[in-house]
Amino acid sequence: MCGIGGFVDFMRDARRGGAVLGAMERRLRPRGPDAHGVYLDADAALVHRRLAVIDPEGGAQPMLSPDGDTVLVYNGELYNTEEVRRTLLALGHTFRGHSDTEVVLHAFLEWDTDAFPRLEGIFAFALWQKSRRRLVLVRDRLGVKPLFYRKTRGGLVFGSTIDTVLCHPEAEPVLDEDGLRTLLLLGPARPPESGVFRGILSLLPGCFAVLTPETFTKAAYWKLEAHEHEDDLETTLSRTHELITGAAERQLVSDVPLACFLSGGLDSSILSMVAARRYAGEGKTLHTWSVDYRENDRYFVKNSFQPTDDRDFVTLMAETLGTRHHRVVLEPEAVCAALLPAAEARGLPGMADVDSSLLLFCAAVKRGGTTVCLSGECADELFGGYPWYHREEILFEDTFPWARSVGLRLGLLKPGVVRDGADFVREHYLSTCRRAPGLPSDSRKDARMREMFVLNLDWFMATLLDRKDRMSMYSGLEVRVPFCDHHIVEYAYNMPWAFKALDGREKGIVRRAFADELPEEVVFRKKSPYPKTFHPVYARLCAEGAMKILADRNSFAGALFDREAVRALVADPNSLPEPWFGQLMRVPQICAYIMQLEHWAKTFKVRLA
Repeated sequence: MCGIGGFVDFMRDARRGGAVLGAMERRLRPRGPDAHGVYLDADAALVHRRLAVIDPEGGAQPMLSPDGDTVLVYNGELYNTEEVRRTLLALGHTFRGHSDTEVVLHAFLEWDTDAFPRLEGIFAFALWQKSRRRLVLVRDRLGVKPLFYRKTRGGLVFGSTIDTVLCHPEAEPVLDEDGLRTLLLLGPARPPESGVFRGILSLLPGCFAVLTPETFTKAAYWKLEAHEHEDDLETTLSRTHELITGAAERQLVSDVPLACFLSGGLDSSILSMVAARRYAGEGKTLHTWSVDYRENDRYFVKNSFQPTDDRDFVTLMAETLGTRHHRVVLEPEAVCAALLPAAEARGLPGMADVDSSLLLFCAAVKRGGTTVCLSGECADELFGGYPWYHREEILFEDTFPWARSVGLRLGLLKPGVVRDGADFVREHYLSTCRRAPGLPSDSRKDARMREMFVLNLDWFMATLLDRKDRMSMYSGLEVRVPFCDHHIVEYAYNMPWAFKALDGREKGIVRRAFADELPEEVVFRKKSPYPKTFHPVYARLCAEGAMKILADRNSFAGALFDREAVRALVADPNSLPEPWFGQLMRVPQICAYIMQLEHWAKTFKVRLA
């Protein structure tokens, strides 16, 4: 994994943009601590920061084609590298090393944009063709790897992160009305194409864009399609097992130390099992990692979203698999302090302590000698793991299920801060539902499940993938998400709900598919999300931090939030009827979001349009 950035300017000599390129390189440094490189010509300036995972010697970037005319800066991992390489060898291509970067470059030289559907993995990259004065930007099918861009007077600027794009003088940190409504009414989620700041966009997953002096075009090379599910139950169980196992095995390729995140839940346990078996066959021991919080055994509060603590299940799985397990215990004071660098890492206010704890956890994993990890994200979105799939009163409620009350959010804001807030949220919700392909034979519930799938894919899962990428890469740790394999996504989208919810359970098909390979306690464990701290010290620090900000008449957040409305919530946390976002963001996390918003606004010198 790496960080990429650059710009094309057809009006001015790009070679004069060294200061901009230098600023981009500094922004990207955490994503690529191992090496860096630049490319400059009259039209284009490209920068790359490298985290070396495959072929450390032969994968240096920017990578030039044999004739020097095509240049690639690449962030990602290709999981069918050898298959594509064999095809290219048969067509007469030769390779200097064994990196996936070189394979991507030669695939483009052979097939141009028709190469992209042949690539399987997680990636975002840019290709510059000097003689054709043509820039191509590409993003993986599910958007695991980020890519932002902004049109400029002379061309375009792009980068792995929002703040990389902001290094260009024409990309200013200005929030227009849509950006402000996104932060306050949808955040930490954002519309799929939004970069929040005015003029900054995110390249959509499964898409590529082409810039020439005359045109700028965008196109999709992959999209979800609705098909009849023709497999019976036994075949579906077998196919589900095969797809998940295959994705996990393909993603174990690495020339540097690899480990697994292990929560003791179903998803991470499956991935750890697959990896542990592979390692045992090679005479190696898998390392696994889990996160916990000081005194969480004392303060853990059971609720419908988080019914069980992870600790005993982690121990059970580590012992069952024979892994070398590492438990990272975080202090509530550190989790609060890390809210600020977490906002810098994401480039936006995020999921509060869900972000900051992951930031600290990933830093500890990296210090422990690991460079690549597998993580169990995305299974819940694909196989119906969340409560909103199973509670009918939420399932058919006509709104985003993880942030159901726009009124709650508006009630925390000062009057007039946003206009038409409910309409803004609703239009994004409805437009997403309209994107869900269906079949004439779909029942009312089948059709709704397709809508929920796309809502979760485009919004909730995208938010979690943002979090995972930014928090991990901030410490130069690559985290792979095997459940986000597009073959799994396509199969799950068309699977009948009766199969997904087999035995009346969330992710029932996955549980049954792996029931004979995991401890019964793990197979039947009720879904529990990423752990959070319940420590009162954390809640107090966040409340104090938010109230101090809101008391400052010159603060960014103080101009937006109603101090008395927030104070009332802090005084009576139980008055919050449901999480503010997702499953875990309650009153301490609302306060943390205010803290992140303020720090982000100051750090990036944010201005309102």
